[in-house]
Amino acid sequence: MRIGELAARTGVSVRALRYYEEQRLLVAERSPSGQRVYPDSAVYRVWMIQNLYAAGLPSKAIEPLMPCVISGEVTPELLDRLRDERRRIDGRIDDLIGTRDRLDAIISAAAAHEGGVCPR
Repeated sequence: MRIGELAARTGVSVRALRYYEEQRLLVAERSPSGQRVYPDSAVYRVWMIQNLYAAGLPSKAIEPLMPCVISGEVTPELLDRLRDERRRIDGRIDDLIGTRDRLDAIISAAAAHEGGVCPR
């Protein structure tokens, strides 16, 4: 299928698909006229890339995972990488919770002085 059809089937922009290729996350063959041609399996691959991005993984962390997506083979190295990414995401969540808690404290202090002067 051509890039426009892959974009339509996945809901991902043509620009994003080209970016995935630049990042070596997606591979296209070229027709004799130079047009990108993708196999049907590219739909699943794009779906997986989107899910990994949504999970917070950067493209540099996704690229090493792609051979597993293609082959379905899970290696100890792959599991280690996934666990590392999970720990990284947990750290980000902890940071966000701390930020939210500090914001809640500021809101509480400001609400206690609503209509007056907020203490410094």
